[in-house]
Amino acid sequence: MKSYQLVVIGGGAAGMTIAAGAASLGAHVALIEKHTHLGGDCLHYGCVPSKALIEAAHDVHVMKQTAAKYNVTLNGEAVYSKTKASVDRARNIIQSHDGTKRFKDLGVDVYIGEASFLSANEVEVAGQLVVGEKFAISTGSQPIIPPIEGLDTIPYLTNETIFEQTERPERLLVIGGGAIGLELSQAYAHLGTEVTVIEGAKSLMPKEDRSMVEVLQRQIEQELTLHLDTTVTSVRKAAKGIEVTVKTGEESRVIETDAVLVAVGRKPRIDALRLDRAGVHVEKGYVQVDGSLRTNQRHIFAVGDTIQSLPFTHVAGLEGKTVVTNALFGLRTKPDYRAVPWVTFTTPELFHLGLTEEEARQKYSDIKVYETGLDEVDRFVINGRTEGHVKLIADKRGKLIGAHAIGEQAGEWMQEVVYAMARKDKVGQLSRVVHPYPIRGAAVQRAADLYWRERLFDGPLPKWLKRYFDWKQGE
Repeated sequence: MKSYQLVVIGGGAAGMTIAAGAASLGAHVALIEKHTHLGGDCLHYGCVPSKALIEAAHDVHVMKQTAAKYNVTLNGEAVYSKTKASVDRARNIIQSHDGTKRFKDLGVDVYIGEASFLSANEVEVAGQLVVGEKFAISTGSQPIIPPIEGLDTIPYLTNETIFEQTERPERLLVIGGGAIGLELSQAYAHLGTEVTVIEGAKSLMPKEDRSMVEVLQRQIEQELTLHLDTTVTSVRKAAKGIEVTVKTGEESRVIETDAVLVAVGRKPRIDALRLDRAGVHVEKGYVQVDGSLRTNQRHIFAVGDTIQSLPFTHVAGLEGKTVVTNALFGLRTKPDYRAVPWVTFTTPELFHLGLTEEEARQKYSDIKVYETGLDEVDRFVINGRTEGHVKLIADKRGKLIGAHAIGEQAGEWMQEVVYAMARKDKVGQLSRVVHPYPIRGAAVQRAADLYWRERLFDGPLPKWLKRYFDWKQGE
């Protein structure tokens, strides 16, 4: 039996942040990870492999577009094994940055195995007893598998298994039109797969700004088949592939496919922890925490996908940093989510920060919206990538409360808006940023210029200036 000042359960983004931060400050730390390698969902099943796949597929897509643009003839098709090799290479390189050795060098004791609480201060890992003064739960999430008739009779895919496929399916049916479903659907469509997406809601991505989603949906529908307000009622093996029965309203039909990807969402991976033995409160599958990320057992913290915050790697990292100070020094600091952005890595990319226009109108009686199309920005015109726009949302005083964009690499050139919102800046201050010409970031400035145009030319100032200059002329 070994005793520690802090025991971290889960070696993903948040867990590694907590363990490294606490150990660097001199605490005696244990890090428990069920898999052989550290890295968590993001490295093995999420951000890293999906973005590597998306990038490889994007290369193929751009190559085809460029060939068509310049009348170049291409022969053959992309070899899927090369795509998988790109995914594996990215995972292996990033894994080497955050391997077990790094944490052992920091003085962290790393345990490999499933952790299970025996009491509020004891966990068992692979037959070993580990005792802790404080605990941090960061075990990530797992795919939600809907109760569809016959689904368990086929080898369906999830984001945890699709990256291990050695062959590209000719036909792919995706259940779920959220971020994971759309990113992977479009990637496979770019690689040459015939893709069908089934989404139960009447519209895509309800948490996103509607004007942005309209642009994305138009693009998606050019590349694959999308069925909204549709549910999957049954699945069965067929002589040639898989038959999926779907229902839209009262109409049912059968779609034939070679593979099925389930992407309806994810849920906390906490069942094996036996949190009941530790007396930790769980509600609707999530660990319940207060603003300082403490559970009802004040020495036990929880972060990331195990709680109901924003389900992103960068948010887990933010929460992990908060836990380090709160667990070690008894502070009650709270993570600030107000200026946390996220990106859906489709083509074009969809950027989200703060309130959508719909949310802002519900919360505030008076808002200002400054919007510009990418066809008005020279760099996008030069590149021939003008589909998309930028929207900046402000309260009546001009302070930023939301920002959204859809366009090529939107997740990169919208970052200055994140900084501005974190500083609680007004929209007009973004207009004063000097950008090299021509870059994509000028889209932000062009939208922000509308703030000054409104204040200078839509108010009483122009009339007073005209009187002044008429007076000067008459001198």
